Amino acid sequence: MDQRLSPYITFNGNCAEAMRFYESVLDGTLRLLKLADSPAAEHLPNTDGNLIMHACLELPGGRVMASDHMEGCGGTFEGIKGISLAITYPTVEEATRRFNALSEGGKITMALQQTFWAETFGVAVDRYGITWLVNGGEMQG
Repeated sequence: MDQRLSPYITFNGNCAEAMRFYESVLDGTLRLLKLADSPAAEHLPNTDGNLIMHACLELPGGRVMASDHMEGCGGTFEGIKGISLAITYPTVEEATRRFNALSEGGKITMALQQTFWAETFGVAVDRYGITWLVNGGEMQG
């Protein structure tokens, strides 16, 4: 198996909702494991069994993994911060479609525009607090 780096996002109780959103927007294949369906359930008795223990969204060019934060697994949830997910599409049209879908219900912090490295690039924070860097078209460097 080739080496693969995959982002792992921790959500605060809305992992299933967020990952289903990404599945529809990014055309991936999602697998979810609820805490109640895992061997860990008996070790976290005061935790909601509907929380997601592990999610894996397989995409054509990689994967995104995630879970819900669970009390008893180390510390309190401090929010999603300090990371952005960069994704590149071969065409401006595809990048535009995905950018618009990801930013729906969120906030565009840099509108799609031509840059020196891509025909189009934009930044959006989605409705779940994830920052997306979307590239489209020919990369120059």
